[in-house]
Amino acid sequence: MEKAFVAQRVANKLFATEESVDAALVEATELMTEMLKARKDVGVSTVFGDEAAAKLIEAIKALGEARTAMVGVHGELNEAKLRLGIRTKLFGPDKPQEPVRAAPVMRDVG
Repeated sequence: MEKAFVAQRVANKLFATEESVDAALVEATELMTEMLKARKDVGVSTVFGDEAAAKLIEAIKALGEARTAMVGVHGELNEAKLRLGIRTKLFGPDKPQEPVRAAPVMRDVG
């Protein structure tokens, strides 16, 4: 199998994993927002739910570290691609392909 196709297959998984980590970070921070709003909406002390909030903060920190690690993986895989002699750009969600141009609109002038 051609190296570029194998590299693209790996890149697809890399991009999907990066996207998953980012999505988990979004969900976790939205959870924190909801927890803080809920505490205020039901009118309880800031002490209420503090242990859960602290654990969520730990989880968010771990997700941030995972994101940083994935950035490192991305860089290492890019280096590996170059060492294999693959110069082709690999496409993923943050690497748009050639922009799609709209076809010219034909107008009836009659």
